[in-house]
Order: sequence, then C-alpha cells, then structure tokens
Amino acid sequence: MDWTLWQWPFFEPRHHEIAERVAAWRSPVHDHEVTEASLPEACREVAASLAQAGFLDLVVPREGEAIDLRAVCLAREGIGYHSALADCVLAMQGIGAGAIVQAGNAAQKALLDGFRDGSKIAAFALTEPRSGSDVAGLETTAARDGDDYVLNGEKAYISNAPFADHYVVLARTGEAPGARGLSAFSVPADTPGLIAGEATALIAAHPAGPLRFDNCRIPASALIGEAGRGFHLAMGVFDTFRTSVGAFSIGLARRAFDETVARVRERGLFGAPMAELAGVQDQIAAMNVEIELGALAVYRAAWAKDTTGGRCTREVSMAKLVGTENAGRAVDRAVQLWGGLGVTRGSIIEQLYREVRAARIYEGASEVQQLVIGRAVLKGAP
Repeated sequence: MDWTLWQWPFFEPRHHEIAERVAAWRSPVHDHEVTEASLPEACREVAASLAQAGFLDLVVPREGEAIDLRAVCLAREGIGYHSALADCVLAMQGIGAGAIVQAGNAAQKALLDGFRDGSKIAAFALTEPRSGSDVAGLETTAARDGDDYVLNGEKAYISNAPFADHYVVLARTGEAPGARGLSAFSVPADTPGLIAGEATALIAAHPAGPLRFDNCRIPASALIGEAGRGFHLAMGVFDTFRTSVGAFSIGLARRAFDETVARVRERGLFGAPMAELAGVQDQIAAMNVEIELGALAVYRAAWAKDTTGGRCTREVSMAKLVGTENAGRAVDRAVQLWGGLGVTRGSIIEQLYREVRAARIYEGASEVQQLVIGRAVLKGAP
C-alpha cells in the first residue's frame, strides 16, 4: 500500500517535494512489534530516522522561520498511513518544542537543536488527573521563592513522560484566576523533584505516562515568556498541531480504505465478489466521502493559517473535529467489512481501529472543538 498527496490547489511545489520524501520514508521499527518495555528505545530510533530524513525540521522550525502547516499536515498524514508510532514521535517533538519556539529565551532556544536532530526527546506536560480539556482547571502550582520557582502537583497522560529528556510544564502561578494565572516552564528531566512514572497502558502503543512534581525547584530563568501567559502559549501550540491531528487521522483512514478496497475486490461472498454487492458499494462510497471531506477540512485550515498568518482558531477546530470524527467513522466501516478479521488482534484494520480512536480525545476532545466553533460563530468570526 502506498500513500500519495492529494492533487488539490492547496499545495505548492515544495509540498509535492516533501510529499515524495514522506512517501519514500519507512519507520525503522514495526509498530506491532513494539512493547511497553521497548517503547523508549523504539521512539529514540524513530526520532533519529525522522531527523535524518529532515522531517523534524518541519515541526521544530529554525530561528526566523515559521511552521509550514500544510507541510506538517501532509507529513503526519503520510507517516501515519504507515506508522502511528512514528507520527507520535514527529508530533511530540513539535508540541514539546512549541512554547519555546514561540517565546523561549536564548538558553531555552538552544535546546531546539537537540529536538530537531532527534538526540533529545521533548514532552509537553499539560493534562492532569482532574483537568484534561479544561486547561483552566489546572492544579499544579509554581510558587515563587526568591530566584526560583517550586513546582508541586501531578500530570497525567503526558506523551513521552516515561523517558523524555526535557519537559515544557504548565503550572499555576496565580497572576489571575483561571487560565490567566498559568505559566509555562522549561524543565530538564534530571531536575530533582521531578518524578516520571511508568507508561500508562492504553489501547494502542503510545508512550504516555504520569509525572509528579514534589518540591521541584527550578530557576526563575526557566519561565518561558511572561508569567501568566502559559495558557496563551499552549493555545498557540494547539492552534498549529490540532489541525495536524486531523491529518494524522485521515492518514489512518486512508490506509484502512486502501486495505478494505483491496479486500472486497478479492474476497467472495454469497457466490460473488464482495465488491459487486450493493451494500458493500454503499459502505465504500461512504468511506470515500468521509475521508475526502475530512481531508478538505484539514487542508483548508492549514492553507488558511499558512496564508493569513492568523490563529484561525475556528478553522483549526473544524479540521480537528471533522478530520478525526470522519476518520473514526471510516475506519469503523472498514472493521465491519472485514468481519471477524477486523476485530482479530494483530490485523491491520484492528490496529488502525485502536489507533484512530484516541484522536477524538487528545488535544481537545470533539465536544471542546464544537464549543470553540460555536463561540467563534456567535462572536462573528468570518
């Protein structure tokens, strides 16, 4: 099965060149062979390969460069088509670096070379046991103590938490209530008082786990940007990477679609090829429509953000919502057409079904995206 870039007017010649490189790249590890114990080594191996191919440059831009969101989306779609784990590594290097790219000081920005060349693994510590999509409900604190801040609290479901080299941590500094009282900090993994837990067992192989901060003392220079601006930095990261979550999901759905079309063409049912049955044709048509409409929402948002330079929050939320929801429905249809094999552990469709489900939850659940879209419309956003 081969992935190709959509022949749509959103793309420029450079995107087609990147797409050719993405289509030719293969992960050095096989997702279905990766165990919880081998995740750290596997992720580092993948990061090194992505860096060598030049793909980490797409998510960790150099000084003076802006992220090309269409390039990020097509890379995540094409890489995700073959490897969800490789996509995770690609995305998390960018998400873990995002706040530093936006507002880091010189010392913090020196870390970006390691993220870009794959020698250092980044993580973004936002989610907590009692606050997922409700970022304003975050409880981890960063109390000022002379020339330091002291972190206390817990994080949950943090990608790369068990083995990251560096964390961007969102904590409450108290300048104002709610989201306006949050700040972002740059925290090396070997900082005393930072305790990384074991990987959380999820339905698909993903290097996520908890963090605990127990009187974790960091210098005031670890503050990224200004105090009280952490929520703004986090939303800036999400306004970039939420769109690409939709692209990743479309990559999974396209793989499911290609595998399913090949299967119904070769498998017989009731004395005829499955492909000749009207019910099967209906499902294939529905998958095709869902995937293409999802992709259109994704690349419309990426094009808008690239060309206007604005936050495009409504378009970004639409891309995340439509891309992930449509992909989920398409993969579910694939499971149904595959029958027993679709739910047999280890089959490609079963793997895709487990991988695609979480995308509707992380980086803002579908319900949150609907709220964002509704509010933007009622405020008069174009």
